[in-house]
Amino acid sequence: MSTLESYQAAMGNLPAAPTVQIPAPASRFVPAIPKTLAETGLAQVVVEELIFKIMLAKGAMTGRELAMDLCLHFSLVETILADLKSRLLVLHKNNVGMGDFVYMLSEVGQEKAMMARDISAYAGAVPVRFETYLEAVKAQSIRNEKPDYAVLSEAFRDMIFDEALFDTIGPAINSGRGLFLYGEPGNGKTSIAEKLALCFNNDIFIPKSLFVEGQILQLYDPQNHDPVPQENPLMAKYDQRWMEIKRPAVMVGGELMMDALEIKYNPILKISEAPLQMKANGGVFLIDDFGRQRVSHIDLLNRWIVPLEKRMDFLVLPNGQKIEVPFDELIIFSTNLDPKSLVDDAFLRRIPYKIHVKDPSEAQFRQIFKMLCEKYQVAYDDAKVSYLIQNHYVGKRPFRGCQPRDILEQILNAASYQKTQPVLTEAMLDMACRNYFAAMGSD
Repeated sequence: MSTLESYQAAMGNLPAAPTVQIPAPASRFVPAIPKTLAETGLAQVVVEELIFKIMLAKGAMTGRELAMDLCLHFSLVETILADLKSRLLVLHKNNVGMGDFVYMLSEVGQEKAMMARDISAYAGAVPVRFETYLEAVKAQSIRNEKPDYAVLSEAFRDMIFDEALFDTIGPAINSGRGLFLYGEPGNGKTSIAEKLALCFNNDIFIPKSLFVEGQILQLYDPQNHDPVPQENPLMAKYDQRWMEIKRPAVMVGGELMMDALEIKYNPILKISEAPLQMKANGGVFLIDDFGRQRVSHIDLLNRWIVPLEKRMDFLVLPNGQKIEVPFDELIIFSTNLDPKSLVDDAFLRRIPYKIHVKDPSEAQFRQIFKMLCEKYQVAYDDAKVSYLIQNHYVGKRPFRGCQPRDILEQILNAASYQKTQPVLTEAMLDMACRNYFAAMGSD
């Protein structure tokens, strides 16, 4: 195994985030398993149409297989299937024992399935009532938690910056009103935002999909939601229409477009998807590289004024109906630009915490270098770091928090190629800086 492979096997491509131990709230929200249709709050036709579409796609299925796809208790699905059979919409193909059968659609059932699919191609878990979701957001609100100094210290234990900055971050996240991180690139603004999500109780429940004003809205997003593993879904003690996830940390950058902040409707599949800020409810929403989006930053700011002021957002469903959705998240704007050049005083007033993430001092730069050498299993040599600073920084460029990592990775890659141990030598440091700072000027 090469040096770099050994390092990656031990550490991963980047240093692992620390595990932060936070006491769970005294009464935690856990969605109860509905044993009857009435307990779902939905009309039977909603479940029937999903059964039709699932069977149209998959063919003959047992009742228990359907219950798994619908995320409902088998006894509930069994009752509905019995009713569908009495109406000649499904048929028994054969008996599989334990009170279960293989079911198939009748001709009339197939017609109903195709009609339902024409309205919406969604064929998954039975949705959760929107009103139930609102109760869950309130019960699991990120504003209910107040991380203290000990929690922040644990979450940020592998970062080095001024204590004054640390003392500002704590009150900012306790306020729940969001913050503005600004400063030069490479000093950890994005890393700070990522670690803020670790400062809260990490597990919450979100519905896989919602039933709102007669529409099904998909909420769970595997790209933005990190599920908590289940030992055995069949033995789960909560409603399987919900996902247990770590508090979300939704991050967007220069690619952000205005339509990502509205309900997204696929006209071909006729499926609706929740916007990014709704997926971030209960967690952190980072707008990185603010001011460099392909849309006007003024338009983006105007989009956030009402949610920041009212803690509510207003979204429009595909049928034109407007719904009021909680805006329950810590919103973070991160930029390399001067906030005064981007926003006016009225907007800055709505985000009372403006945090300047400054360049590290020489002492902090050395600390970062030493910490990363330990993590990357490279022997630290203070004399060689002094050589690096004297020959590649003094009078040439400022320190940046990301540079020790990037320079060390250059050395690790070179050592992997040469099949040697990574060592801090003047030649290796010169090579790394030649590659890394090429075309950046000052050399």
